[in-house]
Amino acid sequence: MAKAKRSIPELYEAARGGERRALGRLLTLVERGGPDADAVSELAHADSDGAHIVGITGAPGAGKSTLVGQLVTDLVEAGAKPAVLAVDPSSPLTGGAILGDRIRMDDIAEHGPAPGTQRPSTFIRSMATRGHSGGLALAVPLAVRLFDACGYDPVIVETVGVGQVEVDVVGAADTAVVVMTPGMGDAVQANKAGLLEVADVFVINKADRPGANDVRRDLDLMLDLSHMTGQESEHGYRPPIVMASALKGEGNVEVWKTVEDHRAHLRATGQETIRRQNRIRTEVRARLAQAMSNAAEAAMDGEGAAQLHRAETAEISPNEATNELLRQLLRES
Repeated sequence: MAKAKRSIPELYEAARGGERRALGRLLTLVERGGPDADAVSELAHADSDGAHIVGITGAPGAGKSTLVGQLVTDLVEAGAKPAVLAVDPSSPLTGGAILGDRIRMDDIAEHGPAPGTQRPSTFIRSMATRGHSGGLALAVPLAVRLFDACGYDPVIVETVGVGQVEVDVVGAADTAVVVMTPGMGDAVQANKAGLLEVADVFVINKADRPGANDVRRDLDLMLDLSHMTGQESEHGYRPPIVMASALKGEGNVEVWKTVEDHRAHLRATGQETIRRQNRIRTEVRARLAQAMSNAAEAAMDGEGAAQLHRAETAEISPNEATNELLRQLLRES
């Protein structure tokens, strides 16, 4: 006899009780979006308890996944229950994640209680960006909230690190960690991408390689310049620079200490609440933009098709057609 399909509330309660399969199913619903994702959001919202959200970003090949693996291992050994959301670029054919950080971090992906101990587990999930402009899928904030509601803390979001999408990590994190490596011009690229203004911690990975000290020097100079131009935090916070070699397991303890120090700074200055309010604002804005985009597409295929056709045949201008469609949308709302 086939097993009855569980409802979303049943899956949610099972996930809260520690069932990994149920949590995985809920995360799949979150990725798909729609009414099911909305139902998950309502449940998770009531139980979110303020887990520390840490964003880790940087250029491809910087060693982000290796560093995350070291951090998660240390956190589990210390008795924490971390979760990792690795945001990958989407496959153009399937829409799925193609880097597969879960596979690359397979040795820590299934941490469970060690024999004879009560060591907590961790959970690692790859999520595709699905072409969302800005690199972070709209599902990421909800997935983070779901991890929080299920008792995972901290929640680490590792972003893809392509182009300038790294800046988006600020919208989903309390603490933003930027990983750089020597020999790639990362300090200059960070300045171009605006990362100097959003990074809370800098990590120079592969610090045993030639040029690591040069990267640190360049970063220090750029941070000095930001201070001179008034761009440094009004609360007197200067992002620390940590040297590490994740492949050798060196520096990861110092990296996490700076993350914890930053969280203490946020709490002491009241910035933790402000950042979380900004995170909600960012999520609402993104969801509103998505809803408006969907409504606009529906309008052009429905009652607004006549205005669109008039624009296509040059009877009216694209600007006039847009204004007509906008007025129609506002009337319907």
